[in-house]
Amino acid sequence: MTMHQQAQDHLRQFVEQIERLEEEKRAIADDIKDKFAEAKAVGFDIKALRKIIALRKKSQDELSEEEAILATYLHALGMADAHDQPVLEAAE
Repeated sequence: MTMHQQAQDHLRQFVEQIERLEEEKRAIADDIKDKFAEAKAVGFDIKALRKIIALRKKSQDELSEEEAILATYLHALGMADAHDQPVLEAAE
C-alpha cells in the first residue's frame, strides 16, 4: 500500500516539526540545568528550589488536599501530633 504524494508530504512535515520541537526541548532542558547549576554555585539548595517550583505549579486547592493527606498519613504513622502545623502550609 502506497501513500499519495500529498499524504507523504504531510507526514514528512509532521515528523520534521516534531524533530525541531524535540531539539528545542533539549535546548530548554540544558538551559534549566545551567540555571540550577548557577543557583547552586551561589549557595542555593537545589532540592529546595525544585520543591518550591513544584509547589508554585499547584493551585491552592491542590496544595490543601495534598497537605490534608500528608497530615493524615503523618499522624497515622505517629510522626505528627494532630495539632501540629501542616507541613505544606509552612512552605507557603
